[in-house]
Amino acid sequence: HRYYGESVPFGSWEKASRNAASLGYLTSAQVLASWFRLKYPHIALGALASSAPILYFDGVKPGGGYYSIVSKDFKEASESCYKTIRKSWVEIERVASKRNGLSILSKKFKTCSRLRRTFDLKDYLDSLYSEAAQYDEPPDYPVGIVCSAIDGAPNDDVLGQIFAGVVAYMGDSSCYDVASDSAPPAPSASAWSWQMCSELVFPIGHDGGDDTMFPPAPFDLKSFTKICRSRFGIVPQPHWVTTFYGGHVCKSINIYTSNIITQ
Repeated sequence: HRYYGESVPFGSWEKASRNAASLGYLTSAQVLASWFRLKYPHIALGALASSAPILYFDGVKPGGGYYSIVSKDFKEASESCYKTIRKSWVEIERVASKRNGLSILSKKFKTCSRLRRTFDLKDYLDSLYSEAAQYDEPPDYPVGIVCSAIDGAPNDDVLGQIFAGVVAYMGDSSCYDVASDSAPPAPSASAWSWQMCSELVFPIGHDGGDDTMFPPAPFDLKSFTKICRSRFGIVPQPHWVTTFYGGHVCKSINIYTSNIITQ
């Protein structure tokens, strides 16, 4: 999509994002190959769609599928790494409950600014693990890099093991920018946030069950709507995709997909 490359229309993302008219062109209807083939079979002979997010809407697939697959990737790389990550969330809260607990965590993870809440640290780690799994490809295989570091650190210090994984993935740094609101998002991240708020509402969450290494974090549409209103002044449409394109019932031919979430 042109809003994600260097050929951003209307000058730049910063300029385009301030104009509702230009943001209106940032839609799935004009760019996603699978849906284009589905809606306009008389125009498109076929479609090749890699990592196409066509089934993760409106309850078509379980909301916990994404995190279940991320967890599966880590468990396949190293079960001990998986177990360490799984128990680290409780350890973070245990340390935070101590006197000056957030300061202890800030020092432990070398955060650039003092943690004000455990959410920021957990969200940072959540994103790190998810990104490692999403881009777990040769030659680096980041999931293996993270797990090797976690398993290689002294096992009597769970958070020390987790921090070793952070350093292995992010690189050695004087500090780590953990706070979720400390820096403006990259243009591509901003564009993706706009699309998630405007039409691609992914109900991604997890209940902390046996098939995940993550703590419970169910999708909250009310909170998501509040964020979208505050950032873009729009209300999400969670049923738009399945209404416009169809859900499980959509049928077409000559659509070839890869990396599709099926859980």
